[in-house]
Amino acid sequence: MTEIKSFTYGQLENWITEQGEAKFRAKQIYDWMHKKLVTEWSQMSNLPERLRDLLKEQFALTVLRPVEILHSKQDGTRKYLFELSDGNVVEAVMMPYRHGNSVCISTQVGCRMGCRFCASTLDGLVRSLTAAEMLEEVYGVCRDLGSRVSNIVLMGSGEPFDNYENVMQFLQMITDDYGLNISARNITLSTCGLVPGIRKFADRKGQETLAISLHAADDETRRKMMPIANRYSIAEIMEACRYFFELTGRRITFEYSLAAGVNDRQTDAAGLAALLKGLPCHVNLIPINPVRERQFRQSHMTDVNHFKNKLEKSGINVTIRREMGRDIQGACGQLRRGFLESKKSQ
Repeated sequence: MTEIKSFTYGQLENWITEQGEAKFRAKQIYDWMHKKLVTEWSQMSNLPERLRDLLKEQFALTVLRPVEILHSKQDGTRKYLFELSDGNVVEAVMMPYRHGNSVCISTQVGCRMGCRFCASTLDGLVRSLTAAEMLEEVYGVCRDLGSRVSNIVLMGSGEPFDNYENVMQFLQMITDDYGLNISARNITLSTCGLVPGIRKFADRKGQETLAISLHAADDETRRKMMPIANRYSIAEIMEACRYFFELTGRRITFEYSLAAGVNDRQTDAAGLAALLKGLPCHVNLIPINPVRERQFRQSHMTDVNHFKNKLEKSGINVTIRREMGRDIQGACGQLRRGFLESKKSQ
């Protein structure tokens, strides 16, 4: 059945007029779904009963059920496990900051990119999420909090550019004046480096932030950590990043997960500084959140700080990401994997 929450405002308005209804009904329906975040057709109280019946007959009203919500006692982070209509589950994370609440969402059930420090890829890709399902991750968090979120990060399970059309639909709808109207500048999309996707994303000339999961300054090291490095070289990624900046004027974020003895040496920092020289960017250093099934281990904080200092002395804008939600399986894919393992054992 067609998901009505994946309809843009224009698509919904077209459907309404095709049914011989007044155009204003589209705004009423859109408000109920994307502002008031209702979960039942019956809650759309200002619609005629015949229209509610027609909607119920023709469309699915996508609502994700929270299977589990974990609250961090350390920092207030909340981790959500949402169940989809087909029984699959996905994760989302809410992180409280001084500037407001940020929510990190998944774009796929699982992932096929195979990054060797990430739990999301352990069972491969099951399927991609629809725009409605991605919206519902955000809406589910808003319902739980009883308030809006201010920032959205597409950095959970999955590769956004491996689900390009649905992700673009999601971005269009989450920033729409008729919906939650989140500023595009408050949205970050993270990719492991799918070069055609970066270029296509640049051609939109949008205002979202592009984040590149780089994790190494040379191809040999990157191939040890990320299979995608066998397909696209760092040189190709950097060329695509410069193209993105030329078209959008948006500073790029480079994510760099530090693994002890693998990519956290001073020579690695020097190589990264040389690679990024002259490109308006920000480096986000991420001490790896250990995953039981993976071999990589977290760098010592002394090495992390030395790495940061080396970049700063080279004129690179850099921060160390604050570890959040470690006491509630904060790393991507950990909660979902634990849930699936528990289900198997039962």
